[in-house]
Amino acid sequence: MSRTRFAGITSRILMLIAAGVQVTTYLSVLVNPSKVWIMTVFGLLFIPVSLLNIFLLVWGMKRMSKAAFIPLLALLPSVFFFGKYIRFAGSGPDFPDGAENRDDMIRVMSYNVGRFASSADIRDRDECADSVAVFLRSCDADIICLQEVYSRNMEALKSYLSHKFNGYKAEYYMNIGSRGCFGNVTLSRFRTEGKGVVSFDRSANMALYTDYRTAGGTVRVYNCHLESYALSLPKIIKSAGNRDRNFFKDTEKKFKMSISRRPQQVDRILKDIASSPVEAFVCGDFNDNPMSYTYFKLSRGRSDSFVEAGSGFGATYSFLWPMLRIDYILYPERFTAVKHRTVKVGYSDHYPVMTDILL
Repeated sequence: MSRTRFAGITSRILMLIAAGVQVTTYLSVLVNPSKVWIMTVFGLLFIPVSLLNIFLLVWGMKRMSKAAFIPLLALLPSVFFFGKYIRFAGSGPDFPDGAENRDDMIRVMSYNVGRFASSADIRDRDECADSVAVFLRSCDADIICLQEVYSRNMEALKSYLSHKFNGYKAEYYMNIGSRGCFGNVTLSRFRTEGKGVVSFDRSANMALYTDYRTAGGTVRVYNCHLESYALSLPKIIKSAGNRDRNFFKDTEKKFKMSISRRPQQVDRILKDIASSPVEAFVCGDFNDNPMSYTYFKLSRGRSDSFVEAGSGFGATYSFLWPMLRIDYILYPERFTAVKHRTVKVGYSDHYPVMTDILL
C-alpha cells in the first residue's frame, strides 16, 4: 500500500470518528444522563470536537478531498448550538430608545459567589464578602440571585444582608453546619408576595423561589444551584502527577453521582413550575453547559438572556475559559432581553451574569 493511499484511508477514518462524536454531542441534550451518564461527557466535548471537525473540514478542502463532506455534514447542525456559546455584536435585538428609563424594565443578576473563598486576590472571607457587596450595589440590579453564600452563623448573615444591601429585601435558605452556614440568597427591590424552596434528595443544593409584584405583573424567580461535580482542578493535576488511583476512583464516583442527580433536580423544579400560578424566571448555577439535558429541559418555553441579547463569549466559569457556560438567566418568552453582560470579576470562580429585561 502506498504512503499516499494509507494517509487517505487514515484521514477518512479520523473524519468518520470525529463526525460520529460530533453527532453524539447533539444527542446529549435529549438523552437523560441519569440513564446514560456518558452523554454528559459528550455534551462537554461539544466545543473541542467542533473545532476538530472544523480543522478537518479546512484540511480536506485544502487537499480538495471528497472526504471533506464528512466533517461538513457533521457540522451543519452545530449552527443551531454555537450561538449558545458565542454571540457576535449586532446579533441581539436593537436597544429601544429610552428603554433604560422605562418603568417596565428590570435588571436581573445571578452570581455564584463561591462561599467568598474562591477569589484569586482576596484570601479573607469577610474581605471578599465586603468586596462582593460593593460590586453588587454598583450593578444596580433589581433582582439578585446569589448561590453559595457563606456566613459564620445566621446572625452574621442577617447583619451582612441588612447592612450591605440597604433597600433590598432578602430571602434565603441556608444549610447550617458546624463550620458555618451556606446556601442561596435572593435580593430584590420588589415586594415579596410568596416564597418557598424546592429541596433535593440527598443534596445540600436547592432552588429558592420568590414571587414578586413587578410592572409586568407577578412573576416567580427561581434561584437555582444544581448538583456540582465537587471537583478541584488543582487536586486533579496534583493527583495525576502522583498517580493517586484512589483519588481518581473517588473523582469518578463524584462525577457519576452529580450527573445522575441533576436530572432529578431538574424534574423537581419543572414540577414546581408547572404548579405555579405565575410565570417563572429560572436563574442560577446549573453546573451544566448548553449542550446538556439540564439546559434543554429548563430552557423549554423560556428565552435565554445571553442568546437573545449577549455578545462575545458566554462562558461563566473562570477555569477552562471560554469553554464552560454554566450560569444562566432564563425568562418567559413574552418578555424581551435588551442587554446581557457576563462580568469578569475575580471574587469567585464563577462570573456573574446580568440582563436588562422589558416586561
